[in-house]
Amino acid sequence: MRVGISLTSAYRVEDPREGARWMIERAAAAHGADLDSLFVGDHHSTGPGTYYQNVPIMGRLLAEWGDRPAGVLFLLPLWNPVLVAEQVGTLAAIHQGRFIIQCAIGRDDPQSPAMGVNARFRPSMFEESLGIIRRLLAGETVSSDGRFHLTGAQIAPVALEPVEVWIGGSVSKSIDRAARLGEGWLGDPSLALEAIAAQAAEYHERAQVYGRTPAAVAVRRNVFVGATDEEAARVLEPLLARTTGDRSTMLYGSPETVARHMKSLADIGFTDVIVRSLVSDQRLTIQSIERLAEVRERVRDF
Repeated sequence: MRVGISLTSAYRVEDPREGARWMIERAAAAHGADLDSLFVGDHHSTGPGTYYQNVPIMGRLLAEWGDRPAGVLFLLPLWNPVLVAEQVGTLAAIHQGRFIIQCAIGRDDPQSPAMGVNARFRPSMFEESLGIIRRLLAGETVSSDGRFHLTGAQIAPVALEPVEVWIGGSVSKSIDRAARLGEGWLGDPSLALEAIAAQAAEYHERAQVYGRTPAAVAVRRNVFVGATDEEAARVLEPLLARTTGDRSTMLYGSPETVARHMKSLADIGFTDVIVRSLVSDQRLTIQSIERLAEVRERVRDF
């Protein structure tokens, strides 16, 4: 099993430089902990809170990351596909390692009208956009008269190596789409173990139908690694006291305990756990990331 990290992009800070500095420090700590991959998410029209947009912040984070896999989530219906391809081509040129596009159709929420998108057409927009992006990254000149109207589009730089695509989704249609179109699948981070196990089994079955061998079966989990189980419980006591959902979506405890939780995910077919910090305090987050080095060693053979 591989252990990656998806950095929190939303912060409540008075000085926007502070949140950006925290992300840079977390990326450096993740590199020091020998984590396997680095990602940032995608959200738009986010005010009043501060949200660091994925492409520019990843360009800066790559300076801390070396040559391990890195990637960006794109909610594709909210983006012009030529712009996505250009951004990915540039990031892939900056990065010395494998680049991954995580993508999804996104929810029917205020982001869509804020970005001028009719949410009804998200599935067809997603599939058309992904096809255009792949053709552009392969160096083709692309015209389209579907959901996106393009004439003679081309980009440079293009990625020198194929860009891997992981597709998120949690309903049967989206799981089938991931198996049909993607190299990997991103499970729903809000689902408890039993539900995510059923979806992983469905994804593996659909991938087999399409004759595809997944490069990644991934799920994000919110994590806090303490020095001991007792320390983790103490730090998280205020959060746990107000949590009404299933706590199995949160991985917390000592390195041994967190590794054991990750083994449960490996046992049901996941190849990657993408962690995100359960706490907002920068000092505690950095300590947790540093302890992921021990977690990573324990899960290396799963």
